[in-house]
Amino acid sequence: MRAQEITFLKLVQGEKQFQVPLYQRTYSWTRKQLERLWDDLIDLVEQQLEGGSPPSHFLGSVVLAPGQLQAGGVQRWLVVDGQQRITTIMLAFTALRDHIRDSGAEGSARTADRIHRQYLVNEFLEGDEHFRLLPTQADRASYGACVSSSPRSGGADNIGASYRFFRGVLASGQEQYGAEWTTAVEIALRDLLSIVEITAERGDNVYRIFESINNTGVGLSQSDLLRNYVFMLLPGRGERVYEQLWLPMQQQLGPKNLELLVWLDLVVRGESKTKQTDIYRVQQQRLEPLAGNEEALEKEVGELARRAELLRRILDPALEPHDELRQQLHHLARWGGRIHYPIALHLLDLVDAGRAQADEAARALGYVEGFLVRRMLCQASTQSLNRLFMSMPGDMETDQPAAEAVRRYLSGRRRGWPTDAEVADGIRSKPFYWNGQAPQRAYVLERLEESYGSTEPVDFKRAKLTVEHVLPQRPAQAWIDVLAEDSDDGQTPQELHDLLVHTLGNLTLSAENTKLSNHPFQRKQQILEASSLRMNQEIAGTRRWGRKEILNRADNLATRAVSLWPGPEGEQRADSEEWAGWADLRAALIAMPTGTWTTYGDIAELIGSHPVPVGNFLATKAGVHGAYRVLTAAGRVSASFRWPNHEYGGNPLTLLHAEGVPFDSSGKARSSHRLTAEDLASLLGKEVPEIGTSSGSSDQVATGRTFDARATRFTELLRANRPDAAAPILSFLQSWEGLAPGCHLDYGKATETSCFLMLRKESVPRTAAIWPFTLYPVFGTVEVVFQYMRSRPPFDDSGLRQEFMSRLNAVPRIELAEAKLELRPSFPLEVLADHSEEIVGIMSWFVQQVMAHEPSDEPGQVSV
Repeated sequence: MRAQEITFLKLVQGEKQFQVPLYQRTYSWTRKQLERLWDDLIDLVEQQLEGGSPPSHFLGSVVLAPGQLQAGGVQRWLVVDGQQRITTIMLAFTALRDHIRDSGAEGSARTADRIHRQYLVNEFLEGDEHFRLLPTQADRASYGACVSSSPRSGGADNIGASYRFFRGVLASGQEQYGAEWTTAVEIALRDLLSIVEITAERGDNVYRIFESINNTGVGLSQSDLLRNYVFMLLPGRGERVYEQLWLPMQQQLGPKNLELLVWLDLVVRGESKTKQTDIYRVQQQRLEPLAGNEEALEKEVGELARRAELLRRILDPALEPHDELRQQLHHLARWGGRIHYPIALHLLDLVDAGRAQADEAARALGYVEGFLVRRMLCQASTQSLNRLFMSMPGDMETDQPAAEAVRRYLSGRRRGWPTDAEVADGIRSKPFYWNGQAPQRAYVLERLEESYGSTEPVDFKRAKLTVEHVLPQRPAQAWIDVLAEDSDDGQTPQELHDLLVHTLGNLTLSAENTKLSNHPFQRKQQILEASSLRMNQEIAGTRRWGRKEILNRADNLATRAVSLWPGPEGEQRADSEEWAGWADLRAALIAMPTGTWTTYGDIAELIGSHPVPVGNFLATKAGVHGAYRVLTAAGRVSASFRWPNHEYGGNPLTLLHAEGVPFDSSGKARSSHRLTAEDLASLLGKEVPEIGTSSGSSDQVATGRTFDARATRFTELLRANRPDAAAPILSFLQSWEGLAPGCHLDYGKATETSCFLMLRKESVPRTAAIWPFTLYPVFGTVEVVFQYMRSRPPFDDSGLRQEFMSRLNAVPRIELAEAKLELRPSFPLEVLADHSEEIVGIMSWFVQQVMAHEPSDEPGQVSV
């Protein structure tokens, strides 16, 4: 066995092929792992573009075993460990090749062809030997489609999702960084990713090698390593320094926050490129010159302990003695996340050193909050925000007061701090309910409620409020009648509903979600009028609730928002800057799995526009990837559709057929393959709550009387809306509960009480559980939740999800599109009644897969 550290280029160059053994699991990286890798790559790319020479980034190890020498002299290597890394980089190169080819720039075809031949294929061989990587059998068709530039590339499995992820981030980066972007990305992928290649000799036990690499026990944390190093250099003072400085700091912060401190200490010192995996190495290099000087090392530990006290104020704002600064730290803590920690620690540092006043630091943090909240209100991308705030302490002007320096920095070109006008437009048109995280959505509404200055303010911690829609997500006929009065010519009530329902003007906070339901507005008025929230009383004071009222409320909230959250220096935007919504449109079309289509209305709902300007943009803007996938609501190519400047040519129907979109006999695209605005938002990584759950609600399972009330409510809704099917559906649910220990029911608590078929211990939060179906009695649908299964073993295996889908599709009236394997497709609720026995059999198979993957930890108990 031999091991060597090499670049990706050296790993793959030459006449060789890497084969993933058939017994290995399928490709399983999801957006979380891809985003982590991409963040590392972006650092390498940015350093190149700034003229630097970035160090290599360690990607991990690859264990290879020699296989047979193939015809044509190709050496085959079996990938014993590391297939996820190799496959991901290959897909990144595939996406880079296609991004360059589609750019149409001078020499792009030649560059794309070089990438194809240099990294992806063995040029002169055919069949399986043609591909430089041969994935496991279940992934080969999808991977081959991507490498071969097939119309079916970018499907719904993990291979296709990874390819589409890289297409999206490459397009976004091109817009931000310009012409040199793709070259820097190729260099980073090719030369700056360091891999330890472990090559077995013939006869070596490669599986023993694999076990030794992956069975190393619990390692030391970065802060553990730093502590050991520091006190090794303090033989004389170590015991005293440990007891007086290090131990109190460690006890007050705890292990995780101590590691956070050690990282933040580097960031505020200007080491903004330091990854948390490199903390020890960089701190060691910084302290190494002090070896032998115990007094200087003690001062360094003392400085770290001083910053620990500052970090404690950020983590727990109640510890901050200054009123205004404490309040602003509290606001950011309620907003959530850690993105503001570097600048907050830097500002507290300045105050502690007497270089800034506390009220000035509070004003600076107010600008930080304004920047974050305004961007969320306008649906701005969060990409690169972490790097922006990490660089902030070292990049701000030092000859300005702290607050002014923060505002000037965040107002910089391309930082994207929305103006007052942009905030007002975003609040009127953007689907706020899909923006940010659930706690952030609740926070915005809480702060808006606080702006009313009630003499008896609401205790939001105890009130257990959730974000609710006034105009319901699934409106009854009385609501449709109101919307019909407000619709424009050629606009259906449903289209108007979709443009309004998720905007901030239609959202409020309430603890009465079940009572509000989708009742007519007059009934909701009575409930809202009794609320202690001023915003609810204001809604109740209107005569009706339609477009005019929702937009009027949006304008009123916008006035409050721009007062609460300050904006950038200079309210003017350059006329040449493109509206941010078009970038969202491009990203959505790239994210669509092959074989799907969407509508002008769905795109408009997603980006906060209107179908007409969406159509005009697609008809006049060249270079929009996948524009032909946008059809009318009836599933037809629009009569006004054309290729801008005749650059692309081809028949849209031919392209859609080639990608796998099915059409019926009348020429309409099948609705089963349509992606709604919610689907598109999910594909873009937005948090789209299920209808049966409330934004901002607890993830804990309902117990006792609360559980019984929801179960009763679900049964009532089922019998009222599906009277003929209710009895067999309830019988089906009983059958689910009897399949195995751990099979039980749970219920949502939002507008419609939904039912979840859960498979887990009842004490486990839903985020750690697995479930196949969610039932909606009012809407009359059963959602198959592939979106959540794909991150939960064993159904993170796309082949297993495909088998589950195939079994369901064998049942009459179930038609789930394979292109929706990462989403939540549905079928009619009545199918459960008509084909209960068949579906119970499929559910039994589902349970068996889960039980086989993770054996019970108690006799007869499923542990999932």
